[in-house]
Amino acid sequence: MTAITYELIKTCKQTGARLGKVHTPHGSFDTPMFMPVGTLATVKTMSPEELTEMNAKIILSNTYHLWLRPGEDIIRDAGGLHAFMNWDKAILTDSGGFQVFSLSDMREIKEEGVHFRNYLNGEKLFLSPEKSMQIQNALGSDIMMAFDECPPYPATHDYMKASVERTSRWAERCLEAHNRKNDQGLFGIIQGGEFEDLRKQSAEDLASLDFPGYAIGGLSVGEPKEVMNRMLEYTTPLMPSTKPRYLMGVGSPDSLIDGAIRGIDMFDCVLPTRIARNGTCMTSAGRLVVRNAAYARDFGPIDDQCDCYVCQNYTRSYIRHLIKCNETFGFRLTTYHNLYFLLELMEKVRKAIREDRLGDFKEAFFDQYGFNQPNAKNF
Repeated sequence: MTAITYELIKTCKQTGARLGKVHTPHGSFDTPMFMPVGTLATVKTMSPEELTEMNAKIILSNTYHLWLRPGEDIIRDAGGLHAFMNWDKAILTDSGGFQVFSLSDMREIKEEGVHFRNYLNGEKLFLSPEKSMQIQNALGSDIMMAFDECPPYPATHDYMKASVERTSRWAERCLEAHNRKNDQGLFGIIQGGEFEDLRKQSAEDLASLDFPGYAIGGLSVGEPKEVMNRMLEYTTPLMPSTKPRYLMGVGSPDSLIDGAIRGIDMFDCVLPTRIARNGTCMTSAGRLVVRNAAYARDFGPIDDQCDCYVCQNYTRSYIRHLIKCNETFGFRLTTYHNLYFLLELMEKVRKAIREDRLGDFKEAFFDQYGFNQPNAKNF
């Protein structure tokens, strides 16, 4: 038995986008979909019950951070991540690789793995493909990610080629070290930066290993949006059509729609929760910074087109007051709204695919959101 399977339901005649369903040991979810990020076994300020209420079916947690705090042994002894955090739906854990390369300036990449320093206390640490698998097996997530290098942008072709080849070798080691294949699925990560030949090499290497799902890494790391879309257009056709396709670290509304059109099934990003804590909200009319003085006497909802709990019960004025006073409840309200907005957006995307009109939906949404305007503000 394979822990993770993908069911293709329909392909949009207008765009080629895929409507599907991913089956996991802790339930199924429809795709394309967005995963809220719960780095430290919690989506910041949200309860599992609230996530269920807004129809989240899978969340992401972070291997690196949970390894450091509280430790994978504690989570294993608690019965695994699902029991530890009281979440009975699917969980994906990343490999820890991105954090190693983004949080530590003091690191040394070797064939056996990466030597680096704990960003909390400076302690020397070592993370390898085998160690990442050991941690994720202990966490008990439904979907695990292979340990890879996430190179910086930009990088030279020579550097990227060596990195891609190392990531392929590490992927083989991950498969060998993964010892819970019946109830945990392991996804491979395609790298290659902005180089088509290296994306092709990486995709072919990983496809030959027959992972139950595949991710595209190394995008949304500072490259222009047109580069990301070009790489998606090139890479997704190289990925097995019978497996889920996951674009890592992408969560702006325009990129979710653009990614779905280019064949992506799964997305995640800290964006909606991070900007919520700064008082920035996603609305049907575009970006709204509710902490601004203009909303001090605005007694309407964050978004009058939204039917979430926040927009049905609280005003911009009140939420602005809470955030200006640094009240946690204000951050909870903006976080709830932003997550609901993206989950609802993906439901609309799925409906548009089902009705063969995702291209029309994109144009209407971009016009309403302001993405088609010169100098449009993104997040």
